Amino acid sequence: MSEQYIIYYACSILSFVPALVLHEVAHGFAAYKLGDPTAKRSGRLSLNPMKHIDPFGTVILPLLLMVMGWPVFGYAKPVPYNPRYFKDPRKGDVIVGLAGPAANFAMAAVASILAWVLLFAAPDAFNSEAFLIFYTRFLPLFVMISLYLMFFNLLPIPPLDGSSVFAILIPRKYLPQYYRIQQYAFPIFMLAVVLLPQIINVNPFSWYLSITAGSLANLMFPFTIA
Repeated sequence: MSEQYIIYYACSILSFVPALVLHEVAHGFAAYKLGDPTAKRSGRLSLNPMKHIDPFGTVILPLLLMVMGWPVFGYAKPVPYNPRYFKDPRKGDVIVGLAGPAANFAMAAVASILAWVLLFAAPDAFNSEAFLIFYTRFLPLFVMISLYLMFFNLLPIPPLDGSSVFAILIPRKYLPQYYRIQQYAFPIFMLAVVLLPQIINVNPFSWYLSITAGSLANLMFPFTIA
């Protein structure tokens, strides 16, 4: 394996893990602030990656996507929360659902601001090879992966975060049935992610992420991210 591939994989992993961990912690923290102690009691407000890793979603899936050249995204163990603790379960569900993507956008924004600041405040640092790797490889990947996670999770498909908007539309008495459907929707959705591009010979998820996350990343960052 060449040095460039090693750098790419290292930067991808170092970008993906914190982006995913903070995404999940944001869900749990939002639920906690709304009165639900479930995530805190289960230790899911921790920044320790081991608390959140799902063997397939956090390790195998992202590695497969990197090898195939697809946008890197994945998932961690879902943070448990109980909408019954919320004063308004439907509104609380939306807030908790959108907290993860919001955290990813915040991370992308911070990394982009840092890139702009360094561009003008530390011109001499560009003579360092280590700094160049950080600036031209790690920061762009961190921004891109954060935005991939944000836009992927905003898809209004159960059980992704974007589907939480349905909680506002569904009558309260039908919410238990909706939450049960979410439990079974995930394996079906993952099969669609893997098999649909093979069946129709087009990857709609890659196209969607390129149009959304890719375009926004290029607007936010000082240089075009390939």
